[in-house]
Amino acid sequence: MNAISRMDTTARMSKVVIHHDTLYLCGQVADSSDAAIGPQTADMLAKVDALLEKAGSGRDQILSATIYLRDMKDFDGMNAVWDAWIPQGHAPARACVEARLARPELLVEVSIVAARQG
Repeated sequence: MNAISRMDTTARMSKVVIHHDTLYLCGQVADSSDAAIGPQTADMLAKVDALLEKAGSGRDQILSATIYLRDMKDFDGMNAVWDAWIPQGHAPARACVEARLARPELLVEVSIVAARQG
């Protein structure tokens, strides 16, 4: 039996890969790429919420997050939205790095690993 399943798969990638009870979300960015860091972060995290729910998980099940910022000057603005979004007492392991993103108007991207709700 194959313990790996995939959701919303294209030739290039899957939005979610599930291995046993662990979920791996592809990198999420905002749809509102002309917005400032706060709205982009909120939009991006709403997409994470939708994928987690679709896969049977939630914010309180996030194990790890890697956040990519186009410019570290946006660290505080991103964290203001992130801190309000993460349930108190459920902060995941996290890394935040500065990186060039796929399009110049994108300011933030996140990659998430989460557990399925049991």
